[in-house]
Amino acid sequence: MAEQITVNVVYAGPERQLVRRVTLPVGSTVMQAIQASGIAQAVAGLVIDQERLGIFSRKAAPDQVLGEGDRVEIYRPLTLDPKEARRRRAR
Repeated sequence: MAEQITVNVVYAGPERQLVRRVTLPVGSTVMQAIQASGIAQAVAGLVIDQERLGIFSRKAAPDQVLGEGDRVEIYRPLTLDPKEARRRRAR
């Protein structure tokens, strides 16, 4: 029997957060976990940018191999640049 790992794949949209737990073979990658989770199909209009992925809040490559219990995160684009937000608050 092949070894398996269990990981969580999460996406936080403006209205709701989705968390999917998936079981994959050892050696699976970030993109394989996202595909197995079905989050891309569950969120209308979600386009997964391979530059906006992480594992436990640290940037991750799509081909990064996962470990047991990892939390794969799909990030949304920023709606406002943080520097601009600070400027607005300062005014």
